[in-house]
Amino acid sequence: MEKASYQGIPGILRPFKEYIEQRVLSEGSEIVFYGVPGTCTPFVELLSYAIRSVPCRFIFVPLLDEEKAHELTFKPGIGFQSTDLRPPTHPAVLVIMGGLAMPGIPVDAGSVCNLLNRWKGTATIGVCFMHMFRKAGWLDTMSFDLLIDAEISVETEKK
Repeated sequence: MEKASYQGIPGILRPFKEYIEQRVLSEGSEIVFYGVPGTCTPFVELLSYAIRSVPCRFIFVPLLDEEKAHELTFKPGIGFQSTDLRPPTHPAVLVIMGGLAMPGIPVDAGSVCNLLNRWKGTATIGVCFMHMFRKAGWLDTMSFDLLIDAEISVETEKK
């Protein structure tokens, strides 16, 4: 497995964009993001923005409920926004967000493995923060074609 280190938001977006662009996806291909509503959606919108020039459909699935999936549409001057209901039909890439592995979220590794098996042969990307997939033990039962595991460091100043 090839490892590399990056910094900041570009360090999350650049390897994601490079991986997607190398896949040379046909127009209308589906890139499907699975994540926690509210906490994962801003990151999904940011990841979608990074690949906005790719002629694909972007779909966000809340948790693993594909019947509640929505297409993400680019709005000039705003960014990506959730629009019409659109369950995935033929994903080219599955993006599993680390929020799904957080304690208290009603998703387990077995359910995600079943999802990956159902879409077998589809490229998979994992995006998490603070080693969430590893901490939850998910990497013992699944692997990703690309894993982006970012660290968050916070400083505050207050007057």
